[in-house]
Amino acid sequence: MTPLKKISRVLHLWLGLASGLVVFVVSLTGAIFVFQDEIRDATQSWRQVEVAATPLLLPSKLQAVVERNHPDLTTTYFMLMGPERTAMVYATDKANNTFATFVNPYTGQEVYCMDLRRDFFTVVQKIHMTLLLPHDVGGWVVGVSVLIFVVLLLTGIVLWWPKRRTDRHRSLTIKWGARWRRLNYDLHNVLGFYAASVALVLALTGLIMSFEWVNSAVYHTANLGRTYATEKTPPTVDTLQTAAPGQPLVDAFYQQMHRGSPAAEMFYVALPSKTSQPVYTIAYQKALAYHHRDEYYFHPTTGQLLRLAPHATKSRGQKLIDANYDIHVGQILGLGGKILAFLASLICASLPVTGTLVWWGKRSKSKKKLRLHSV
Repeated sequence: MTPLKKISRVLHLWLGLASGLVVFVVSLTGAIFVFQDEIRDATQSWRQVEVAATPLLLPSKLQAVVERNHPDLTTTYFMLMGPERTAMVYATDKANNTFATFVNPYTGQEVYCMDLRRDFFTVVQKIHMTLLLPHDVGGWVVGVSVLIFVVLLLTGIVLWWPKRRTDRHRSLTIKWGARWRRLNYDLHNVLGFYAASVALVLALTGLIMSFEWVNSAVYHTANLGRTYATEKTPPTVDTLQTAAPGQPLVDAFYQQMHRGSPAAEMFYVALPSKTSQPVYTIAYQKALAYHHRDEYYFHPTTGQLLRLAPHATKSRGQKLIDANYDIHVGQILGLGGKILAFLASLICASLPVTGTLVWWGKRSKSKKKLRLHSV
């Protein structure tokens, strides 16, 4: 065995045992989450609405409906999903719990109010990102475990790589009729190799979400070392300007976004939180897809447009960062990409299990040989 394989074996074993449980949970929840939009559409009838001839209501009208029906809630932002979907009004209570209210964008009728603490996919997402631990702690644990998983993928490929070219066919084939230990060994090695490239993409895109230094490294690498200040620094707000527009601020934001991005299907529209910070809003070209986006910054008091960052003018690095979520769940490639992400995530969830069984089997075999030798 070469020195590289010896080092890889030690790292693969002990790092795998240390991070296995977290990798299993993160991978399994990731697989569940991949098709969350499709499952929601199939099981939650309140997400869709019949297209009407009347114009869509402005955000302030939707806000008024929610705050009239739920006087204990305070609206924070809107997701306006286009003519075929209900508008989603997000609001918080005094304990800072978040609720999503679905409103018919033509009639203003409330269709459903969801407590996100009890929403299955929201809970799955929280487990995936933080293991339901406090965000700073859980995010760090998940991030470090995913970083270790990248090392496991690389060392796994080194260990899998056959010494002779004639052995490659055997290394790519699962012996389904073999005894369970051999079958488990093949499931770990062969499936791990087949999933490695997709798993590496899923892990790296996850690290971009977990660590700012990874995000910055990807941005700078894609831009060949260049940084574009307007992409990293929000515009300043002139707090001396206090003249309010002649309409609700949220409507002023939305209408300017609609004019600036007339082909957009989905809009994220936030309400001002601080008078010293710009209001950040997004127009997405396609509903439920996040990589093609025009970003807007508005004055929190006057509603004046401070900056527009259209998708077409962004750097390669920023476009890559914008596409990170869509890459992470596979939807950047459509249904086929989601299927790939789903299968790769399931295989990743199986690797800590099969790997532990391989280790346990070798350990038991060594103990048995030791007992026989002593006799």
